[in-house]
Amino acid sequence: MPKIVNSWNDFDPLKHAIVGRADMSVIPPEEPATSEKVPVDSEMRGMWGPRPTETVEKANAQLDNYVKVLEKHGVKVDRPTPLQWNQEIKTPDFRTESGMTQMPPRDILLTIGNEIIASANSFRCRYFEYLAYWPLMNEYFENDPEFKWTQAPRPRLTDKSYKHNYYDEKISLEERLERTANKDFVTTEVEPMWDAADVMRMGKDLFIQHGLTTNRKAMEWFKRYYPDLRVHSVNFPGDPYPIHIDATFVPLRPGLIINNPHRPLPVEQRKIFEANDWQIVEAAKPAHDNPPPLCYSSVWLSMNCLVLDHKTVIVEESEVYQAEQMDKLGMNVIPVPFRDAYAFGGGLHCATADVYREGSMEDYFPNQVEDPTRV
Repeated sequence: MPKIVNSWNDFDPLKHAIVGRADMSVIPPEEPATSEKVPVDSEMRGMWGPRPTETVEKANAQLDNYVKVLEKHGVKVDRPTPLQWNQEIKTPDFRTESGMTQMPPRDILLTIGNEIIASANSFRCRYFEYLAYWPLMNEYFENDPEFKWTQAPRPRLTDKSYKHNYYDEKISLEERLERTANKDFVTTEVEPMWDAADVMRMGKDLFIQHGLTTNRKAMEWFKRYYPDLRVHSVNFPGDPYPIHIDATFVPLRPGLIINNPHRPLPVEQRKIFEANDWQIVEAAKPAHDNPPPLCYSSVWLSMNCLVLDHKTVIVEESEVYQAEQMDKLGMNVIPVPFRDAYAFGGGLHCATADVYREGSMEDYFPNQVEDPTRV
């Protein structure tokens, strides 16, 4: 029987991936976790309900085109099964009026070697999002005898999981940045909570962003679950809304990372990279001053690219500055239109989850130094 699942990083040759769909997507109601994600001045504050049909159709058209581009470049693509998210979610511990989407598999599924783990998300509206991928996981399980199908411990998401009144509309940007620098986030440490999009996989090392969606207890869980891997906690004090690492710190190939210049990795956290001759380059500026309508994400989705191999990268077609930089860094750039899909959960990398990349677990950081990021 064939080996279906294998991936240790985000840059070895991609051969099989999952790409999301926009069907049935909902703007979720405010809840303790989501209210921290929406900037005070955003048109999204207080808004919820099914996303307009026209926007769903436009997003799906770009997602379908994305699939064709990937297939043209030799990548097998699977798609999730959309669920009707416009219905109440209720558990013994909480209730919320709706789910969200199955556009960004990157948030939900984390592939490490021959294992795919469904995440322990802090958003109540995403509690059952893994079900959209259940048919694919079952298919891989039946056809790949080495595939390990795993669910991280499900968080209860009671009121104890969040700091209440954390978000004050009167708080200034400077005060918010101070909180971020002090690692003071809305999530508490009563249980492990994490989004897969906060985890940067680098072979023997996992670099996990501590922010609004992933807590320290999750990193301790990773440390115990993967005793043969090294787990690192990174944070980016320049980000007032630290959610997901893919618009902040993006590896392109062994030895090269682009870093959001507004959210630089702190000096002391760079030691492990410098000791192993990794180059950290400031990412090019975005081509847009504002995100598309009804979009939570920042303009730095310009960085949210999909690396197909060590020399090939897919970049959103209007992000001309990022494409130019990739070219100068020795990457062959494939431009793909994707801004109509941004509002449904993020950029090109967000819309995918790895199933198979060539390669095995490598040690990219053999020179161990005194490392403040180590969990």
